[in-house]
Amino acid sequence: MEKKVKAVTAKVISVKGTCGLGHKAGDVVTFTETGVDGKICIHALYSMMPAVFAMLYDVKFPWLQNPDIKTHPCTDAANPVVFEIAKVREA
Repeated sequence: MEKKVKAVTAKVISVKGTCGLGHKAGDVVTFTETGVDGKICIHALYSMMPAVFAMLYDVKFPWLQNPDIKTHPCTDAANPVVFEIAKVREA
């Protein structure tokens, strides 16, 4: 049986161009049922929240090879930031 999801992280895996907020590869934001820890652009946050919320409640997207990890691009096509969104399970 899989362990319960306790958090979801969004890690910056690539930046092309200049991010207005200054995101850089390796930046991590953590989402829990009680809040958000870390710095994230409001536009990226708004676009990824449906996936983050679903993953926090252990939804499985059938198109993912690994159901605990997905990628998500921000909405700035001229300066795209790509995040890896991952479930963090209890130990």
